[in-house]
Amino acid sequence: MFGLRKSRVQRIDPCEAVARHARGDLTVIDVREAAELRASGTARGALHVPLALLPIKADPRHPGHDPALDPDRPVALYCAAGGRSGMAAELLMKLGYREVYNIGGFGDWCAGGGQTCR
Repeated sequence: MFGLRKSRVQRIDPCEAVARHARGDLTVIDVREAAELRASGTARGALHVPLALLPIKADPRHPGHDPALDPDRPVALYCAAGGRSGMAAELLMKLGYREVYNIGGFGDWCAGGGQTCR
């Protein structure tokens, strides 16, 4: 009755995400809460947009839209383990973002050689 639905969001290899971000070809978004960033750090150069704020910040029609979030630019998201970033990626696709990826968790970013900062 309640089967698992397959996500339309593609996973991206963390090494590819790191390389594309370094070239400036990919916007990386950390959707974790501020306390999680304080505890572990974040990807260097990533935008921090907690999942709860993403519908406002990512929607170009909303007055609170963050201009750094462009539906025409490739985007990759991560959280702690990949669940929230998957939900966030689905949301971005519904908002019309054309190229959206789920990196997975912060550990995946680090394992892919991504630089971090506190």
